Order: sequence, then structure tokens, then C-alpha cells
Amino acid sequence: MSLVPAYMRALGEIRADFGTQGSRTQVGRVYETGGLRLRFPNAGKTCEAVMVNTGGGVAGGDEARFDFTIGPQAAVTFTTTAAEKVYRAQDQAAEINVSLRLGAGASAEWLPQETILFDGARLARRLDVDMEADSRLTLIESVVFGRMASGELTIEGSFRDRWRIRRNRQLIFAEEMKIEGDVTGTLDRPAVGGKARATATFIHIAPDAEGRIEEIREALTDAPCDWGASAWNGMAVVRLLSPSPEHLRGAIVQLLQPLRGQDTPRVWQT
Repeated sequence: MSLVPAYMRALGEIRADFGTQGSRTQVGRVYETGGLRLRFPNAGKTCEAVMVNTGGGVAGGDEARFDFTIGPQAAVTFTTTAAEKVYRAQDQAAEINVSLRLGAGASAEWLPQETILFDGARLARRLDVDMEADSRLTLIESVVFGRMASGELTIEGSFRDRWRIRRNRQLIFAEEMKIEGDVTGTLDRPAVGGKARATATFIHIAPDAEGRIEEIREALTDAPCDWGASAWNGMAVVRLLSPSPEHLRGAIVQLLQPLRGQDTPRVWQT
């Protein structure tokens, strides 16, 4: 039996469709509920969509759903106003579910800021992407384990992450991650995290993705964290690990700026 009454849980959802008008990408229909909002601070050829959690974070039993369709030739950058905080849970895990659909020739950048797991946090996250053969996806997700700035250097809890990416209706990337119990103890193990407290996965999928792997490696040559980069089957994948969230963020910025040909989203810099 749940210890948290249903009326104390937050259920938030954003659904939106994007299309083109001339050379510009514009949002079509938008649906928002709960404490989630979508804002568009910049006008231009690429539409910047900023996701806002007015509740300041998620707790056990909360659900956040994001469902976006990027139409043919449209280009959208998704980001967040701040790091997503995941608070201590009494029983049920918080859930974050993301669905992205990319039409022919569409481009999507999924660039949220960090997810921070507090001690006792429980999070189940799911990402599903369906894209066409000539669409482009740049995606990064980073997770910080513990509020290190507050001296929270060890945490217990649960983190489950499930990713599925399909191109032309064929599964090309699938991943399952699960850490439970003594989270930082697990990350301390050499074969797992080597004492990392912050991790990130970067994926770039595009017709020219494999050809950009050396550019990606060069961008990370003097990165202040551990990393590894590989390319195959029309995609480039980078894993990053660091005991310092600040160093990890620095490496991500170092990677994104040359790859995008522009600065990180403006909200990252405020």
C-alpha cells in the first residue's frame, strides 16, 4: 500500500507538434497540464523549446510526461530552465517519460540540463525516439548522484533508465540501466564508475554522424573528465564520467559548441 496519498502526487504533461512555415520552425498545438510548461524564448529558423517544471523538481509517485512531434524539415532544440531535482521518495519511484517523433528531414536536439538525484531518491525514466532515415537527432542526458555542493557525497536510492531509438521503424539503439541500494558504493567500483558522481551519455544520429567522430574526439581531447567515443551504424555515441559535476558540465559544453556550431542554449548560461 502506498504511503503517499494520490492527491499529494504531481502529474504533469506536455504535448506539442512542430512544423515549418517558410524557412522557420513554429510550434503548432501545445497541451500543458500539472506543473509543466513549455516556453519559446527565441525566434529563428531553429525553434528553441524550454521545458519548465514550476514545482521545482519531482518526488516519489510523481509523473512527468513529454510527447513531441517534429514535422518534416522542422528543427527544434529542447532544453530546461534548470537542473531537474529528484527528491527523496517514501515508496514509489518518480517517473519521467519522453517520446520524440521526427519526420523526414527533421532535426531535434534534446539538451536538458542535469538531473540531480537526492539521497533516497527513486527515479524511473524512459526515452522513446522514432525517426526517419534522413532525420537528425542530437541528445545528451547527464545525471548527478547526490547534492555535492551541500556535502551529500554518498546516497542510497534507485535509478532506472530505459532508452529505445528507432530509425525507419528499426530498433538501432536500446539501453537499460539500473542502480539500486548503495548508489555511490556501486559507482565507486572500478568497473562501474571509478568513483564517479556524475555521468552523461551523448548520442548523435544523422546521415553524416560516423564521419564526425574524429571531430567529436578532437573536441574532447583535453576534457576535464573520463570519456570514450565510438561511431557505427549512422550514429556517434559518447560516454562521460567524472567525480565532479562541474567538470562533467564543462566537458559537455566543450563537446556541444563545435558540434552545434553555436553556443549552448541560452538558459544553460544563466
